[in-house]
Amino acid sequence: MSEPLHIVLVEPEIPPNTGAIARLCAATHTTLHLIEPLGFRLDDRTLKRAGMDYWAHVTWKTWPDWPSFRAAQAGRFHFLTIKTDRPYTKIRFQAGDFLVFGRETKGLPESLLRENAEQCCTIPISNPEVRSLNLATAAAIVLFEALRQIGEGSPGRWR
Repeated sequence: MSEPLHIVLVEPEIPPNTGAIARLCAATHTTLHLIEPLGFRLDDRTLKRAGMDYWAHVTWKTWPDWPSFRAAQAGRFHFLTIKTDRPYTKIRFQAGDFLVFGRETKGLPESLLRENAEQCCTIPISNPEVRSLNLATAAAIVLFEALRQIGEGSPGRWR
């Protein structure tokens, strides 16, 4: 199976989240892109522990910054943020799409959101006391909806 989707983490800060997302990517044949600076070292024990022994099964690459990454990529980008009202369920995902997530503490840079306002979407949260979801949880929610839409999520597809 080809890599139908890409998860992009812009300046991730928490190793266990990145490790969990790497494991998610391994399970779904999704490519993982890590945009520097990272809030941890790639040899960090907690990063490896969270991803367990799945790192060998992940197609992943680090990029020195957003402009370098963006210049090397063609395709459709979806920017996940709490700063929009457009739910991710209104997106019609396609194979090859990039799902872009920001730092755990600050989200995506405001300039990136402004430049890509039409491609921003959110995971609706009904409780106003909860401002956002865990990064790995959010990535899984959106990724599996995208996989369902493009037909990669059928039972037994990955086994």
